[in-house]
Amino acid sequence: MPSWPWSSTASLPTCSLPPPPSASSRTWPSATTTSTPAAAERLGVWVTNTPGVLAETTADLAFALLLAAARRVVEADRDTRAGGWKTWSPTGFLGADVFGATLGIVGLGEIGEAVARRARGFKMRILYYSRTRKPALEADLGLEYRTLPELLAQSDFVTLHTPLTPETRRLIDAAAFAAMRPGAILVNTSRGGVVDQDALVEALRSGRLGGAALDVTTPEPLPIGHPLYTFPNVVITPHIGSASRATRARMAEMAAANIIAVLDGREPLNPVNRPTGTRS
Repeated sequence: MPSWPWSSTASLPTCSLPPPPSASSRTWPSATTTSTPAAAERLGVWVTNTPGVLAETTADLAFALLLAAARRVVEADRDTRAGGWKTWSPTGFLGADVFGATLGIVGLGEIGEAVARRARGFKMRILYYSRTRKPALEADLGLEYRTLPELLAQSDFVTLHTPLTPETRRLIDAAAFAAMRPGAILVNTSRGGVVDQDALVEALRSGRLGGAALDVTTPEPLPIGHPLYTFPNVVITPHIGSASRATRARMAEMAAANIIAVLDGREPLNPVNRPTGTRS
């Protein structure tokens, strides 16, 4: 996986002592999953992020993963490359229908909303669970609010779009998997820690879960030899939710603008902290 020169640490010193401050910026969409901002504040360092630029791109990937898992695209590709395609089979790589199925969205922020708009094109019934209800979106997109247990029990596909917080860590645990509809498919493009990975392995091993598609894991990268790699019905990608050329370019430009602002003595455009000693 390439390491981009503009994806290092999110830091900008605010002191005026020589030598002049060096600057770099990390292209996080958010900083809610890291302790860096608080630690940086004590050191007089700005931390910035790149919000509002990747919702549509990440939603594209989430839906691509959903389709890939449902229709066993990766399994079929691997088998074909290995010489397994001998003739047409009426039972080969039978998957799940997406059109008209029920989708459960956990977390209805910008990305969750973007996924819901894509699901409408597939005539899916769309359920959602979020910290707050969204009546306007319910009316505009035909969404149905459910509690988390209700959503899990009623959904053919569950897609996660919630930040990682103390409240959401291992939100999808053994009890959640037990509550899911048998054969359901889980999609996670949020944060790996939202899912109890040991419980996920057990749900897959038991056959209760129909499959999983993961762009995020714990840890990252997922070590070779991890049990998740042994399941043919699991799709794993290396945290590429924002990995389109246009979106990564916009993220880089925003990161550079934050750096330039602080080097010019101005507040960065997208701060997630306020270093000690700076003016509010």
